[in-house]
Amino acid sequence: MSPELLDSILEGRRSQPHQLIEVLHDVQEHYGYISEDAMKTISNDLGVPLIEIYGVASFYKAFSLKPRGKNVITMCTGTACHVRGAKPLLNQATSQLGVQPGETTQDGLFTIEKVNCLGACAFGPIVTENGDYHHDMSPGKLRKLIKSLHPTRTEETSHD
Repeated sequence: MSPELLDSILEGRRSQPHQLIEVLHDVQEHYGYISEDAMKTISNDLGVPLIEIYGVASFYKAFSLKPRGKNVITMCTGTACHVRGAKPLLNQATSQLGVQPGETTQDGLFTIEKVNCLGACAFGPIVTENGDYHHDMSPGKLRKLIKSLHPTRTEETSHD
């Protein structure tokens, strides 16, 4: 994590605790996650207790405390998506990528996340890929989506 980049994010915001969420968003955007070192620096520069920063960063789903893959696949498992086939989608992603929700592939290319709702219940089952929504997903469509993000990745299993 580049101290210069973090310093530029904090520039003009020091001693302004009300800037916390904006600073966390900027750190997340530039680094892909919020490290413990970044939280300590933010705490010192904004004058916000470290425990408060950790509380905010761990509460909001938009923030990650560990590195995520280049491609983040988020699966909705809420009621509407569940009854429309979220479980087979989750099975497809975990078997194709070889990781469980919350984990990142060893090559750092994919992270699978599951959430209770993505706010598009009428179009379920919903999957997002790096924030882009894909509606009415099926295991086959998901397999193709993952393959399109990294065509040379070998497929382990298919659940059509």
